[in-house]
Amino acid sequence: MIKDIMVHLDGSAEDEIRLAYAEIIASTWAAHLTAIFTNRLPDLAVTTPVDGGAAMMQMLSEWQNQAQQEGDAICGRLAERLARIAERSELRRIDETVDNMVSAVERQARCTDLFVTTRPYPESGGSTWGRLAEAVLFGSGRALLLLPPRYSPRGAAQTVLVAWNDSHTAARAMRESLSFIEKATRTVVLVVDPKPDPDPAFWVRGYLARYSTNVGVVCAESRNRRISQVIADEAHRVSADLIVMGGYGHARLRERVFGGATLEMLTASEYPMLMAH
Repeated sequence: MIKDIMVHLDGSAEDEIRLAYAEIIASTWAAHLTAIFTNRLPDLAVTTPVDGGAAMMQMLSEWQNQAQQEGDAICGRLAERLARIAERSELRRIDETVDNMVSAVERQARCTDLFVTTRPYPESGGSTWGRLAEAVLFGSGRALLLLPPRYSPRGAAQTVLVAWNDSHTAARAMRESLSFIEKATRTVVLVVDPKPDPDPAFWVRGYLARYSTNVGVVCAESRNRRISQVIADEAHRVSADLIVMGGYGHARLRERVFGGATLEMLTASEYPMLMAH
């Protein structure tokens, strides 16, 4: 059962979307909501030239002070917003350079049930928030719930699509999604290019049936489609509200070089995704 949710905020327009979705989850399970605001500071060690004089140091110091002041204004607005949506809530703030910020969020995410953020790869896998999401996915040991940019929350998930490939990461993601499956009206288990077994998801269906009264299994052939496209097509067909899948089944470097379903879903998914590793 979900009792503690952490939502990432950064002062952007996506904050309202993340907060709205986190509020739905918090109200559904009467959970505590922790909003973690990351205020990125300029890295003076990187931006300062070796021969930088006093004028340069003064300018860099002013940049940092400006970032702090902008963070103060954003934090004030977020505190007011959070006070209106959740009784059991708190706002935490991290003022750090990128590396320290990502590390701090990863550590704090270990003490929550679910970390909510925006899908971080609208264009490139090298974004700051991409690093943050991967740090939570690999380093926190917790579930990561990713929302598409500009997503409009419609309420608690009614149809959950579980992408099953009989892997450790898929099993972890399925386990982390049980609270959603219990509340959903339908759960669909998707098996892509199934092995020639009588029922490739026999044990999965039996397991999930203990949490949901409406569990179905769909076997789909990729037929020259990418795995991510098969998942997306099935999510569209069943009108999924949430996709559950393991994060990075292969080595991360291999997926970076050759692609992979995780990276492709992070790049283009139009559906909320719950991932675990």
